[in-house]
Amino acid sequence: MSNLQTPFRYDFVGSFLRPQALKEAKAQFLAGAISEDQYDKVVNEEITKVVNKQKELGYHVITDGEFRRSFWHLDFMWGFEGVEHKATGNGVQFSGELAVLDDTYLVGKIKAKAHPFVQYFKFLKQFEDENTVAKYTIPAPAQTFQQMIVPVNIEATRKFYPDNEELIQDIAAAYRDVIKQFYDAGCRNLQLDDCTWGAIVGDAAKQRYKALGIDLEQVKEQLLKVNNLALEGKPADMVINSHICRGNYHSTYFTSGPYDTVADYVFAKENVNALFLEYDDERSGGFAPLSKVSEDKKIVLGLITTKSPVLEDKQKVIDRIHEAAQYVPLDRLYLSPQCGFASCEIGNKLTEEQQWAKLKLVKEIAEEVWG
Repeated sequence: MSNLQTPFRYDFVGSFLRPQALKEAKAQFLAGAISEDQYDKVVNEEITKVVNKQKELGYHVITDGEFRRSFWHLDFMWGFEGVEHKATGNGVQFSGELAVLDDTYLVGKIKAKAHPFVQYFKFLKQFEDENTVAKYTIPAPAQTFQQMIVPVNIEATRKFYPDNEELIQDIAAAYRDVIKQFYDAGCRNLQLDDCTWGAIVGDAAKQRYKALGIDLEQVKEQLLKVNNLALEGKPADMVINSHICRGNYHSTYFTSGPYDTVADYVFAKENVNALFLEYDDERSGGFAPLSKVSEDKKIVLGLITTKSPVLEDKQKVIDRIHEAAQYVPLDRLYLSPQCGFASCEIGNKLTEEQQWAKLKLVKEIAEEVWG
């Protein structure tokens, strides 16, 4: 077993653009032209290739690119008892585009069972070596909590949970179970992807919650509570990090706003080892909120964007790293893209070659800054 721990000075969030062969196989499988076994064979082959590419670029972390899922978050939720989903063509309105997502809602109380993602991890783990460690990405407990209390789902949720407290407790318990499943499978690096904090920053979010008659401070307390409850009792030798962003679908975003209004909660009090933070453009605001980061956390600066094929100016990125170091010491800072390249299988608007060029730049900059 690899003893390496994330994050690394040059790192990445997790998802990669789906190769053409994978897209074609998925379409054939859905059309009934190939069997599930034939489809799985293609998936395994493409994961093997993308892992080899990550190693070829000199990265110390490997993921399966999230090639086995349609959505970065919903597929994981489907692995719990009590959760149902269906494709309806509905979705969430992003900036200029509708993110088409499966409706995902409760049909019973949330409970853990043998989670399919753990088996997916086992396939990835075989590629670990002395230079690389496998990490697996799953949506944060807060993301599952939020999914079940959004207006479109709240009526179904209230059939099983009269209030949010019991829902929080059940989600946390289900996550603790799944975290143990990952640990028993040899996973020592887990990442919680979390758009909930990014969804409540900024004036637009403040107005949205006010219109719904919801106390935003109470929401923050609940998000922090469900995440930290899920992490209680985690093994000491298991690294669990969190990635925060403001939405990433087909190169569009969900919301904008600085971290100021959530820093006292997630930066200061969330019990993760590191935070991967979106900082690729002005929508994220400045670095001043980093002064609230607790001293036990590492910060991964997402200064390279996955939303555009344009390569960043190296010196400007280096300057921004040193600017951030005014608030968090340089030895606790790391570098990555701001998000994955394909949070959903539709992917962002760049080519695979441009994707790899971004990762080469991340490594090049990190080696120059930290040596």
